Amino acid sequence: MNNNNLNIAFVGVGSNKGNRLENIKNALKFINDSDHSRIESTSSIYETLPLGEIEQTNFLNAVFKITTRLNSFELFDILKEIEKKLGRIKRENWGPREIDLDILFYNDLIISNEIITLPHKGIIYRDFVMIPLIEIEPEIVHPVFDKKLSEIILGIKSKNILDIRAEQLFTEEKNIGI
Repeated sequence: MNNNNLNIAFVGVGSNKGNRLENIKNALKFINDSDHSRIESTSSIYETLPLGEIEQTNFLNAVFKITTRLNSFELFDILKEIEKKLGRIKRENWGPREIDLDILFYNDLIISNEIITLPHKGIIYRDFVMIPLIEIEPEIVHPVFDKKLSEIILGIKSKNILDIRAEQLFTEEKNIGI
């Protein structure tokens, strides 16, 4: 397989229910153990305040970059399957979750339909998404606004990041035919 068949995706991951760190590590392991995707890099782990008005535990959040053979819809479906495998239960909107996996960017694709919106519509409002993205890809440009995230983040009003954790998130390497 040559590089022309691979797509680049950035995925946000979060957990605030159960063993938060293990939930995130297990999600990354499921992705990396597949035949279709490889984790290229991961951000630090950030402890963050939950969004919304529901009383709940703080989240652990991170972002990772993958190369994948999957199209955006296939990747979305795989991420939802991983959430189910890791015990995610549907609850109220903005509520606690065992694991949450969101495609943030997929190549430079801009799409919005009843299944998926890319880039993820919440990126520009969430420091806990933009800062980890900038950490692993400092020059990343939002394809809708044609601006670097490092410029967009200057205008963000809400600050949800409480701390950066010292734990290493992921160290395995694998070849998917690159």
